[in-house]
Amino acid sequence: MAVLIHNEMVKIFGKWRSYIGFVAIAILIPLILWGISKSGPAFERDITRNLQGGLMMVGSVVNGFLATHWIMNFLWVHIPFLITLVAGDVIAGEGAAGTLRIYLTRPVSRRTILTAKLGATFIYTALLILFFALMSLGLGSLWLGTGDLVVFHQGVLVLPKQVAWIRFGLAFGCAIGMMLVVATLCFMFSAMVSNAIGPIIGAMAVIIISLAISTIPIDWFTTLRPYIFTTYFDIWQQAFYDPIPWGKIAHGVMVLGIYGFGFVIISYLIFLRKDILT
Repeated sequence: MAVLIHNEMVKIFGKWRSYIGFVAIAILIPLILWGISKSGPAFERDITRNLQGGLMMVGSVVNGFLATHWIMNFLWVHIPFLITLVAGDVIAGEGAAGTLRIYLTRPVSRRTILTAKLGATFIYTALLILFFALMSLGLGSLWLGTGDLVVFHQGVLVLPKQVAWIRFGLAFGCAIGMMLVVATLCFMFSAMVSNAIGPIIGAMAVIIISLAISTIPIDWFTTLRPYIFTTYFDIWQQAFYDPIPWGKIAHGVMVLGIYGFGFVIISYLIFLRKDILT
């Protein structure tokens, strides 16, 4: 299995599209950090606008922690799109190229091959989020410095530097879990077709529609929200609450896990019966 996963990783990183996410993050996040550093006072005024007259602060709240917390809002739509570029090509890309038919003639079961592809997809997804963390939290801390993290949720919460590091570790752990569900969704669509564009469009359409249901204030949508996986895309934010709502995080992880497991099961059912002769 380790050899098969290694082979899948070689195939993934042998395609130029696999580097789009890393290049985009490597360009965008430094630009954002540069913009924050150049407009520090204006950025701070925008962040603390609702607190004017209600709280007196000494020093600046703008640091690498605050910038990273703000940048992490890209996890909603932008990062899922970067993941679908690869997850949608893992199976469908080989089907379109005609190599999948030859691959499945090897004396390795379809189940084993699909497991290797899924494992490689998970590894790529985790690497992309870890790179996102390195560029935002790592580079942000070096560029803007560190200090107390000011979080605005039902008031003002100030997290000391030592606590902030732990909270970011939990937040990025939750973010990896979120993106693994996105990867499995696109992986499922990839198992259905032999065109890499379809899974990307299909997965993003599902995410956008689900996000609309999760956020638009309509009564009928409210009854659906607990059952929509995008409703729990904010579990990373809960890592910065005090006290940490472990019950809500566990519930969100459970729902996301059920969706991810369901997507994987459907992928196996489709792939094991996939017609490769026509």
